[in-house]
Amino acid sequence: MSLKITLKPYEKFILGGAVIANGEAKSTFVVENDVPILRAKDILTLAAADTPCKKIYFAVQLMYVDGKNLAEHHKTYWELVKEVASAAPSTKPLLREISGRILGEQYYQALKLTKKLIDYEGEVLNRVRSAT
Repeated sequence: MSLKITLKPYEKFILGGAVIANGEAKSTFVVENDVPILRAKDILTLAAADTPCKKIYFAVQLMYVDGKNLAEHHKTYWELVKEVASAAPSTKPLLREISGRILGEQYYQALKLTKKLIDYEGEVLNRVRSAT
């Protein structure tokens, strides 16, 4: 099944671990095989991974695009999950769902779920700030 991607001028995306940057005109690509793809809006940099749940997203992102170092990324992921689950037990149901995707090697689906985890983390932090 092919995937059609339309990029805005100067938009970037990751295709199979390579960063692709579009030129000055709108472009359309058709990817004919199964390869990891992340649009710029879904890419989190290490510097931007400034909360525990964003660090989890970053680890899952690396699993998705950097299969050569999968064992290392898994190790980081499980350490972070343990810390987050311990600090915020209310995250456990979502962490279980994300972990199920990881164990099933469904990394893109795990990334989508991890965005929900980041949103939840933001909600919890806002409630804590409001209470003080």
